[in-house]
Amino acid sequence: MILPLIFGLGGLAVLLSLGFWQVQRMGWKQTMLAEIEARIAADPVTIPADPDRPRDNRLSVAADVMIEGPEAHVLTSRKFTGPGYLVQVPARLSDGRRVILDMGFIPEAQKDEARPAGPYRIVGNMLWPNEVDGFTPDPNTEKNIWFARDADKLAQAFGIASDDPYIIAVRQVVEGDYGTEPVAIGADIPNDHREYAITWFSLALCWLGMTAYLLWRIRQKTV
Repeated sequence: MILPLIFGLGGLAVLLSLGFWQVQRMGWKQTMLAEIEARIAADPVTIPADPDRPRDNRLSVAADVMIEGPEAHVLTSRKFTGPGYLVQVPARLSDGRRVILDMGFIPEAQKDEARPAGPYRIVGNMLWPNEVDGFTPDPNTEKNIWFARDADKLAQAFGIASDDPYIIAVRQVVEGDYGTEPVAIGADIPNDHREYAITWFSLALCWLGMTAYLLWRIRQKTV
């Protein structure tokens, strides 16, 4: 019985260690998400003159902007509302720079409505979206339907020259009314470590039960 016992206890130790490691990762991820959420909701600052993706992603900013149009519509849906679009527009800052604004949600029925292009005071977050993969369709330019917030292609469509374009996701229009519903961003980082830990601990329990059963069977044969 020594060899099955060593094998069983060794496997149990491995499974338990993986479970405790996931618990540690869960705590680390929760701390990181709390820091990101605090960064998103922080008091807004001026848009940096030289934006940097690692430093400024999700940075809370405020700006006076002049929306220039035309819009680009990113297909989405909302619970209890149904299909609609996230409205992306080019805008000019007071210092002359041009940026992309995500002005928020409109229902599908409002797609072709005209919205005022006047000046606005906005509060939002700088965002380098990570929404495009190999399965994302190209935008339907004829119907003006996009399937992701692709900052690179949006910048090209709007004629904004930038080596690393970003989007300002507007969470509040302080002055003016564009006719959209601003959508605040979240951390958008999954934290599945609790489920992983439960899985490893469940496997450890099953392993312990099978080891105990195997040892019982061996003992029965030797009695």
